[in-house]
Amino acid sequence: MSTFLALGLVAGLPLFVSPSLAADAAKPPVREEGALVIDGVPSIDPATSARTRQYANTRGASLSAWDVDGGGMLIVTRFGATAQVHHLDGPGRDRQQLTFFAEPVSGAAPDAARPGGFYFAMDSGGGENSQVYWYDLARGASTRLTDGKSKNNGISVPHKGGAVAWTSTQRDGKDFDLWVADGADPKTARMVAPLEGSWSVAGWSPDATKIALLHDVSVTEQSLWLADVASGKVEELDAQAAPKPIAHDAVSWAPDGKALYFATDEGADVRRMVRYELATGKKTVLTPDTKWDVTGIDASADGKWLAWAVNEGGRSALYLAPADKPAAAKRMEIPVGVLGGFAFDRASRRLALSVSTADSASDIYVVDLKTRKLERWTHSEVGGLDPATFVTPELVSYRSFDGLEIPAWVYRPRGAKGPVPVVIAIHGGPEGQSSAGFSSNIQYLVGELGVAVIAPNVRGSTGYGKAYVELDNGMKRMDSVKDIGALLDWIATQPGLDAKRVAVSGGSYGGFMVLASAVEYSDRLRCGVDSVGISNFVTFLENTSEYRRDLRRVEYGDERIPEMRAFQEKIAPANNASRVKIPLLVGQGANDPRVPASEAEQIVAKVRENGVEVWYVLAKDEGHGFQKQPNREAWLDITSTFYQRCLLGP
Repeated sequence: MSTFLALGLVAGLPLFVSPSLAADAAKPPVREEGALVIDGVPSIDPATSARTRQYANTRGASLSAWDVDGGGMLIVTRFGATAQVHHLDGPGRDRQQLTFFAEPVSGAAPDAARPGGFYFAMDSGGGENSQVYWYDLARGASTRLTDGKSKNNGISVPHKGGAVAWTSTQRDGKDFDLWVADGADPKTARMVAPLEGSWSVAGWSPDATKIALLHDVSVTEQSLWLADVASGKVEELDAQAAPKPIAHDAVSWAPDGKALYFATDEGADVRRMVRYELATGKKTVLTPDTKWDVTGIDASADGKWLAWAVNEGGRSALYLAPADKPAAAKRMEIPVGVLGGFAFDRASRRLALSVSTADSASDIYVVDLKTRKLERWTHSEVGGLDPATFVTPELVSYRSFDGLEIPAWVYRPRGAKGPVPVVIAIHGGPEGQSSAGFSSNIQYLVGELGVAVIAPNVRGSTGYGKAYVELDNGMKRMDSVKDIGALLDWIATQPGLDAKRVAVSGGSYGGFMVLASAVEYSDRLRCGVDSVGISNFVTFLENTSEYRRDLRRVEYGDERIPEMRAFQEKIAPANNASRVKIPLLVGQGANDPRVPASEAEQIVAKVRENGVEVWYVLAKDEGHGFQKQPNREAWLDITSTFYQRCLLGP
């Protein structure tokens, strides 16, 4: 889950002298603006909107796939209200928009047997029940291959084309079965194998007879399986009788079909790359000395090259090696930031990748494998802003209550004089990670407001090994909240930071952290911004979508167990609302399948009962966060106003 960060703006708004919003102010009436229901929020000054529009209109480009003929590639970027599929045929060339839907499109996969189109996925209203479509370029029209109701994960097309695979809850609304269609005709769609739990397609074998699958039990337990397309037989690969769960991920087939490459944390605290021989089960560790997780792997079609990505504490490294000599790997010279997707072209001459840096939203680059030259193919716009003014974060660490070192990214305003206000931005997940990629929201806070932003990776974050990610599970949940208390202690020791003007923000699990921090540290915070946050793990688990409930129980604890239920009720922010003394801004999508709107509604009602000011924004056409551009712009306007009033005063 991505980090949600609220913003602020100086110009045109009166400063409040109180740490909280005026309790005796008349509550503004509920109003509707577009798809938003806005409750308790004052009108927005036009000067706020004028500046936030620039930051809200930065955009990035993500790689989907190379063309079959290698002449160009399919990418996803946004020029209107939603992200759509575009075609790019060379460096610096115009991006040709291909899809024009009201809903955002994710992924695009061409078919070598049908070069006149591509597969893509799209949901409706943010409900995340994505459907699989075929887009016909000649007709400019799409055909839906799925039932229109179920949740369908991923799209995978074999190298030679002629089919597409995905996993779907169509059978029972809960389990992700393996489905295949032979082409653009929905009548050919069929369930290959019924499965139980959460599954995803990891790729077709080169001869298109088998499909690799990943079975997700938790972030630390993922098993690798192989399905025979003709018979539907599914068998586990590399089954382990390990004393602790292990995780497999980042799967890529060897081009000869005799082996699989994947990342695994078997025998290590981090995920290392291995080669697994299908005939013998022999497994060779190819990155034995890595201190960080391998996060992505791709093998070139000619079998000569192997590329893999490593997450080095929130910055990405990319390695390239001859497939028969992985120890001879060379670290590629790429921009310092965070890698998105990467893929070899079908001719095995080039490697495309997308990278997000501190001063640039995600853009597409291409490496020539012969010359090793890196060429930038897209230059995504940053709303007319000057990237030279953007701030690069500093990586620090601070000691928590039990001595654990917590890493954090710190963005400091340029030329600041005196202590500056602070926004603590907490990522979601909780198995997520704040990284050094681009955030227009952070750059706005730092550059326009003069606010420092600190993005901690509290215990439970990914990227630091499986021991670290398990430190907040179950009954240890509040230890991660104590990490925020320790961060407040650290802020108080920093001469350039104002410990008396600190806000906390976050989305999803980060929203829970905001609410829990408001309960525990109201005397040390000015305000909080909660986007699609959990306010009670019991009600959350009872009401989240059935297909994800068991996955979340592994992380948060099973509410059906009396002792765990009692603990979850005890720590629930909704049950401790009387301890919240700071103003809150709460944002929610009405169609959220992960954290239902009832989580927002109960915390809003209970905090307001105690006379504390709460602003509430409900998007009727969104799910887990605001994706559509008009909603994003309005949300930034509102959060700007909120921060201006509750954080920037004396």
